[in-house]
Amino acid sequence: MGFRKKNKSPAVLSHEFVIQNHADMVSCVAMVILLGLMFEVTAKFAIMFITVQYNVTQSLDEKAEPVNLYQYGPKDLATVFFYLLIAVILHALIQEYILDKMNRRLHLSKTKHSKFNESGQLAAFYLISFIWGCSILTAEEFATNPTFLWEGYPHTHMVFQVKFFYICQMAYWLHALPELYFQKVRKEDIPRQLYYICLYVFHITGAYVLNLHRLGLVLLVPHSLVELLFHASRLFYFSDENKQKGFTLWALLFVIARLVTLTLSVLTFGFGLPRAENQGFSLAEGNFNVLTIRMTCLAAICLTQAWMMWKFINFQLKKWREHSQSQASKVKAISPKSKPHKKDPARGGSVNGVLKSDDKTSPRARKAL
Repeated sequence: MGFRKKNKSPAVLSHEFVIQNHADMVSCVAMVILLGLMFEVTAKFAIMFITVQYNVTQSLDEKAEPVNLYQYGPKDLATVFFYLLIAVILHALIQEYILDKMNRRLHLSKTKHSKFNESGQLAAFYLISFIWGCSILTAEEFATNPTFLWEGYPHTHMVFQVKFFYICQMAYWLHALPELYFQKVRKEDIPRQLYYICLYVFHITGAYVLNLHRLGLVLLVPHSLVELLFHASRLFYFSDENKQKGFTLWALLFVIARLVTLTLSVLTFGFGLPRAENQGFSLAEGNFNVLTIRMTCLAAICLTQAWMMWKFINFQLKKWREHSQSQASKVKAISPKSKPHKKDPARGGSVNGVLKSDDKTSPRARKAL
């Protein structure tokens, strides 16, 4: 009886070693940053990674208590890097303890396995983004006063929740770039994922840097709801292919979300900001309210929405063709077979169930003779 060969562990710092242990390696880096808080020499550097920077205390009224507001600056890059590490760790935890266990039960193919993991991670992220964004918007009273999108621009000051929301958004989408390597994403799926990752980073960072965080937050909330519904519907579809009703609701909300995005963008850049009091360009004041920047932002949003609608239409046409082909195949399978032709009596066959034969050697023929 031969001994079983044990699987050799990959060489240290090889590709397989990094992929298998990337969560532990990232955890060690995050732990080193946290340990830096324990020593006075390194605390001022470690706190720059962990806490939100650029705190500004401002008094709105003479009698009211001062409010802590925040601005943005270059130190935010360190904060984004730290929460990027946290996003990698959370990604690995969700993958190992939730998605991998579900995949073992479903027994999916390699293609569906990859899409299931992608939808599982994004559904969790969009759920948190939607709930978090709604909680922030309820305090801003946007439903009763939509003009807060451009009133008082430039909006250089943010409350803690708004700034931390944007830092987490940028950290998550930046962490998705190395995850393409860590999760061994198939080569044919990399361009598609790179497109939407870069679009998210570009738009969210642009809204943050140009002090358009109010508009960006309002546009992200309905978008997160639509994407949450899509990925949740895809998860249900992979578990049971008959569960496709969620895609119908998603298609309706997708079109509505695109119209809302275009409407609010045109309203802000075309009518609101041109009539604002502060006009001009000033890096020191954070004012970017000039025609060139407004038109560039509006064009970027419109082109992105047009690209998303184009992908949506192609997706719907593909589903419609697949549905038509499946229906046609079912009709062919159900249709009755062609009836057999009556045999020619001259060749000796049956007509109306009566056996006839022209063979003279049969018993009946001999009696007749």
